[in-house]
Amino acid sequence: MIRVNLLPHRQIRREARQREFGLMAAFSAIAAVAIVFLGYTVINNQVDAQNARNGRLDVAIASLDKEIADIKDLKDQISIMLERKQVVENLQTNRSQSVVVLDEISRQLPEGTYLKSMKQKGGVITVNGIADTNARVATLVRNLTTSNWLESPGLVEIKSVLANTIKQNEFTLNVNIKVPKADDATPQSTGKGGS
Repeated sequence: MIRVNLLPHRQIRREARQREFGLMAAFSAIAAVAIVFLGYTVINNQVDAQNARNGRLDVAIASLDKEIADIKDLKDQISIMLERKQVVENLQTNRSQSVVVLDEISRQLPEGTYLKSMKQKGGVITVNGIADTNARVATLVRNLTTSNWLESPGLVEIKSVLANTIKQNEFTLNVNIKVPKADDATPQSTGKGGS
């Protein structure tokens, strides 16, 4: 019987398989490294692009914040200017108010009624005067109620006094100043002229 030694053949085959396996493992490792490198590069590019976008957005947000601050400053300046305008308009409206109010009170004053003093505090005028009768004081209160410039008259006190041996009624009343509407701004006579 002939004996054939197959060992070298098997060993050669085994070595060939090991070489194939080594080449496949090396190729797989190279492919894995290439895939990892490609993925790393793609992810880094996306991160860089997103960072660039975020930077542009931060710059845009900063400019918008600055514009918002400028708009707020402008709104504050506008409100200050509107307040000043309102003050000037009020001064313009109230400039002739004392003359108009004195004229209106004199127009509403019935005969037999005389004023001793008038004081204004804010929008309230306190009037002290003397009348022949209580009816004259009541007429004055009614006349002031229908006035375009005065409203809410309220009698504070009325008392009898002797002046030059004549019995008269001394009164004190409060009346509020009102700003008339534009069509009522011209004072009109609604009562009898006073003395």
